[in-house]
Amino acid sequence: MKSYTLRAAADSGTLELVDAPVPEPGPQQLLVKMRAAALNRGEFIIGHGLTKAGTVKPIGMEGAGEVVKAGDGVTGFAPGQRVMGRCAAAFSEYAVMDVREAVAMPAILSFEQAAAVPLTFLVAQDILFSQGRLAAGEWLLVLGVTSGVGVSALQAAKERGARVIGTSGSQEKLDRLKAHGLDVPLCTRGADFHAAVLEATGGKGVNLVVNTVGGTVFAEAIRSMAFEGRYGQVGYVDGVLKAEIDLQALHAKRLTLFGVSNKLRTADQRASGVPGFVANILPGIAAGRIQPMVDRVFPFAELAAAREHMEANRHVGKIVIAMSEAA
Repeated sequence: MKSYTLRAAADSGTLELVDAPVPEPGPQQLLVKMRAAALNRGEFIIGHGLTKAGTVKPIGMEGAGEVVKAGDGVTGFAPGQRVMGRCAAAFSEYAVMDVREAVAMPAILSFEQAAAVPLTFLVAQDILFSQGRLAAGEWLLVLGVTSGVGVSALQAAKERGARVIGTSGSQEKLDRLKAHGLDVPLCTRGADFHAAVLEATGGKGVNLVVNTVGGTVFAEAIRSMAFEGRYGQVGYVDGVLKAEIDLQALHAKRLTLFGVSNKLRTADQRASGVPGFVANILPGIAAGRIQPMVDRVFPFAELAAAREHMEANRHVGKIVIAMSEAA
């Protein structure tokens, strides 16, 4: 089969299309013929991302396709069934998926839409509900709302009945999110949103922050939080990995700070979030109230072009690779 690998040098990564054997599913695994897979920025960042310099590994973290074969002990899935989920080596003609990560595709979704769901909406489940405890009527601030995680957090929060403030450096991108329920769009890339946040929230601040940007906006986010607010760190596309913490604000406001990441998590820990996603978010997707936002679909042969499109920050939502031409 055809499969993409990423060869990571000190500060760059080279994509290579290679021939690889079709994997065999082990116990509690599914062999999936991949029909579409989505890009995730962290996988392409060398060093402080998910990829270490000096390594060569298959690439791709999530996708959708059809079950070909089930490993020992698998129940509830049969050959031909359409599934979506996180899996390693997703940019391949075939991939192995942990049965605990596999979710039956809602009939309303195309393969391309389904491929855009697993990772960002599982992150949304974790940061909004599992740890963030977001409730109806609360205020959410999403820093970098036009990213894949940002759009998913916006949609899941609106499904819950929350009010959402979102930042982006592009007014055009923010305008595209009005149809998805963005209440307060703030066009900025800098740490200058505190006053606007307080004005929107009647001086109280936001109950939950989702930061996909990084350290450059950390202090401003803390200033923008309400009493007993929660703060979730999910990315650092600005490359700034450290920030000072206002301990007086942390103490006086009784703030909660936490991180969301697939790093350093076991397979059991990763799988533990799937039931929450199925309960809290999947019904909205299946009913069409939440629509996965696919910015652009590239053919399998053009993964490098899709990566360039992502790194140029031209997209809103997810970028997807369609595998049909690889078959």
